[in-house]
Amino acid sequence: MAKYDKNELEKRMRASMEALKHDLSGLRTGRANTALLDTITVDVYGSRMPLNQVATVSVPEPRMLSIQVWDKSNVQSVEKAVRSGGLGLNPMIDGTNIRLPIPDLTEERRKDLAKLTGQFAEKARIAIRNVRRDGMDDIKADENKKEISEDDKKRLETEVQKLTDAMIAEADELAAAKEQEILTQ
Repeated sequence: MAKYDKNELEKRMRASMEALKHDLSGLRTGRANTALLDTITVDVYGSRMPLNQVATVSVPEPRMLSIQVWDKSNVQSVEKAVRSGGLGLNPMIDGTNIRLPIPDLTEERRKDLAKLTGQFAEKARIAIRNVRRDGMDDIKADENKKEISEDDKKRLETEVQKLTDAMIAEADELAAAKEQEILTQ
């Protein structure tokens, strides 16, 4: 049975792309977006839980996020988690509701976010290249076991490289678009 599976490689590369999209969606661009708070975890009920498991996050207006905490006893914990989340947001408590005005980004913060975008893209490129390496190793193993010919090996290696190049180009496009969005807001 051949080890090389193009569909499996593509699925793993796509997973890297989804991780990149998720990472980029969490970057603040000056517009309110519920994904900004995806990384926030709250200390409640004796454990750490994602914010979306203790409250509802919504966008009532373009530069404001609203967090509706389900249990009144958790409001202070949610406020503390948001304040210490490193997003530069200043929560305002209003009963069981927490309002988060989204401030304008400073030029320095924009540059930091653009740099972070590049780091996320590089992490995705590395993951994609690791999948390519696994695919190439599988192809070599198949050839060594005489399951494929040398011509098939060359053809499959070219196929894997084309897939890798396409995925890396897509990652670069996503990162460039996000960088542009951050720097021109």
